[in-house]
Amino acid sequence: MSDSSKVGRHARAVLAAAEAFRAEVAEVRGEPDRLRALATARYQAVRDGLVAERLGAMPVDRLRDTRANLRLSSLKEAGYRTVADVARAGLDQLDGVPGVGRQSAEQILEVVRAVVDGVVRDTSVRLNPDRADHAQTELVQLLSKLRRANQLVGPLREPLTDVLGRVDADVRAASRAWSRLRMFFSTGRTRRAALDSLDRLEALLAGRDATALRAVGAQLRVPDLDARALWRDYELDAAAYTTLLADLAGRDAAPDRSAAKGFVPADIEHEVDATTLDTSLLKVSLRGYQVFGAKFALARRRVIIGDEMGLGKTIEAIAVMASLTAGGRTGFLVVCPASVVVNWVNEIARHSDLVPHRLHGAGRDSAVGEWLARGGVGVTTFGTLPKLVLPKKFRPTLVVVDEAHYVKNPDTQRSQAVNALVQRAERAILLTGTPMENRVEEFRNLVAYLQPSVAARTGATDAVVGAKAFRRVVAPVYLRRNQEDVLGELPELLEVEDWVEFGKQDRGAYLDAVRAGNLMAMRRAAFTPRTPTGSAKLERLLEIVEESRDNGWKVVVFSYFHDVLDAVADHVEDVVGPLTGATSAQGRQQLVDAFTAREGHAVLLAQIEAGGVGLNIQAASVVIIAEPQWKPSTEDQAIARCHRMGQVRKVHVHRLLVKDSVDARVREIRDHKTLLFDHYARESDTKHSHASALDSAVSVEQRVVLAEQQRLGL
Repeated sequence: MSDSSKVGRHARAVLAAAEAFRAEVAEVRGEPDRLRALATARYQAVRDGLVAERLGAMPVDRLRDTRANLRLSSLKEAGYRTVADVARAGLDQLDGVPGVGRQSAEQILEVVRAVVDGVVRDTSVRLNPDRADHAQTELVQLLSKLRRANQLVGPLREPLTDVLGRVDADVRAASRAWSRLRMFFSTGRTRRAALDSLDRLEALLAGRDATALRAVGAQLRVPDLDARALWRDYELDAAAYTTLLADLAGRDAAPDRSAAKGFVPADIEHEVDATTLDTSLLKVSLRGYQVFGAKFALARRRVIIGDEMGLGKTIEAIAVMASLTAGGRTGFLVVCPASVVVNWVNEIARHSDLVPHRLHGAGRDSAVGEWLARGGVGVTTFGTLPKLVLPKKFRPTLVVVDEAHYVKNPDTQRSQAVNALVQRAERAILLTGTPMENRVEEFRNLVAYLQPSVAARTGATDAVVGAKAFRRVVAPVYLRRNQEDVLGELPELLEVEDWVEFGKQDRGAYLDAVRAGNLMAMRRAAFTPRTPTGSAKLERLLEIVEESRDNGWKVVVFSYFHDVLDAVADHVEDVVGPLTGATSAQGRQQLVDAFTAREGHAVLLAQIEAGGVGLNIQAASVVIIAEPQWKPSTEDQAIARCHRMGQVRKVHVHRLLVKDSVDARVREIRDHKTLLFDHYARESDTKHSHASALDSAVSVEQRVVLAEQQRLGL
């Protein structure tokens, strides 16, 4: 056999292998799009089923609400009972109904089409593990595969496109080599180019890149998860699934644009929309409102993100850091409470390609050196920040201050340390879901860290004038969105006040506490007997836990008092915790992880001041607040740890209250503060400066004790 014949046969084998490899690469690159199309079709099928259910449960008489004088009685006599029945009928069918003429039939169908369109727009798919039918399971299966494909293929989009381009070019050039005749009539340069391309193809097919790409293809071809494992995976990372679901829903499920953009003025909205956000270093998809929040921080440079708890402020801050890193910047520092350091380190590593550095505890000085040398994100605490040794000329690119309401008092050491750092930084983001608790002045202090000129224009007068006036003043620096405005898929929050009455033992403990003027003893007296027969609150709490166990629901019990949690632990099985202020940051996350990992029912016990900050407890379906808290934000934060993006079931909140006790007084104070907060803060405002809101905590507590002593004649 001649050498040219050998070359031709070898060339044919290499080209055939290259074509097969090219097809495999194209399949890998196109897998996310293929799965997205399948998932979209399945989503629409599930949604259509929900629409059909709603229309099938809608009596035909409801059509009268849209237009009077429709011939509905005739339709009902003909067997058309629901709107679905009418929607399935055609014009000719309705025209044939006795008493319904063609004009009436056209009017009826016009109304029905409008109703159907409205129901379609109003219906979104909410995945529910407790009602996991076949259609929803198929949808979750596709979402699971799509999520996996996005994670595997997303970072490889450009390399895969490059490989395809190189393979195509070399295949075209090398195709001459398999034909002796074409090679014979080719110039020497063309023959050399064909053989060089053949060599490159052979090297590519045998090289490391091809092996890695084939491995990705194999990873994409994993078998389907069984239904139990599938839904378990959904529960463990529901936020990622729900983001994909919202993407499939498209514009039909999009939230109100103004609400998603925090009702900012038009000029700021245009500035933000024109800002570029580079997401190439992110491992997670962003919601539309999160993209706007990250762009707001980039455009405005020094801002407060005051989104309501559960909306993903952490992800927005990480997105800003990732975008700046992609542009070649370094020097990012997060300052947060010690309880959430672990959470920040985990979230940065989990959701981005950025490297977190823990600048806290033993070895923090060496960690600072590594952070400054390698780049990435330093994470430290309010307590450590004053002791952190940074180069004098170091100017952070971005400082993120989490739970920024901790530094509203400018006279504290931690506030001064944070302010000094923020002044050194090129950019700053203050994160807080509750930036305004007692007075305008405190919020103005936060603004002053960032933009003193804006703070100088704010004051109590703006609050007196009204919420809109204040919102206009702080718009350049402050962005706030609320859950109901931007998370249409968030399950319903059901809040119940469980009032009970004292029995003999708990009443005695309460009266003793009132006589002694001991407010803390008054607040926890209802649990002092530590037995269900002696404590009405404990009895009711155990009833709620028992009902939750029967339903397979997880429960979080929040209390300010350690001994209340101990009393609960004495009578409850499947307990995790207690999670207290003495629990280390690592220990807190481990308790939450253990609680989440338990299959079925479990009870997490947590002090509300410790468990209500910085932890994500989406596994819980039931929240029990053992006694009312002074500040509405304390309860709101605790509830939001469970009712947040990623939650998969309705969340039931039970507030345990004793009639004719200090609980009623605290509730009255709390409700008044909530009213003030809602009036100003929920639309990027600050609340009105009110006499009762300006009292010190001590004076309020003293008045409550005196009021109870007077009421009881003690």
